[in-house]
Amino acid sequence: MTPMPTLAKVALQLALSLWLGALVAVSLVVAPAVFRAVPGETAGTVMGHVFPLYYAFTMAAGLVALAAATWLWRRSVSARLWRALVPMLVVMLAATAYAGAVVSPRARALRPALHHEPVDPAIRAEFDRLHRRAMQLNGLVLLLGFVAVAGTAAVVRWPGEC
Repeated sequence: MTPMPTLAKVALQLALSLWLGALVAVSLVVAPAVFRAVPGETAGTVMGHVFPLYYAFTMAAGLVALAAATWLWRRSVSARLWRALVPMLVVMLAATAYAGAVVSPRARALRPALHHEPVDPAIRAEFDRLHRRAMQLNGLVLLLGFVAVAGTAAVVRWPGEC
């Protein structure tokens, strides 16, 4: 096997792993731990600094995954996996980009108003809606990411594999 396909396969697997790892680490470990450890206002401020970095990192990982998958698709004898994987990665990137560019900044802008009594019910409802949307988008990316990892692991052959 020539070095380029191997490099593309490694880039794809590494990018997918980092993307999903960051999602799991931030969503299921870091954010809950921060909100348990410090008061809500401080936790919101901390996560307000984490989320832009998280979304930039996951977008970069997603772009690498998409580039590698597209390269492999164009050079594949059997394009069936790639015909499904590339659009899946596009959806994952779109969900990540929307969450990072629209949902998260809007929620971050509303958060300070949640700490001034009395809290405006409309602001609370909007923040809760945005938080739910971010969780749904992250859930979609996580689900599709697991499918992508499983699909590529099942078909991509590493050097020396039968």
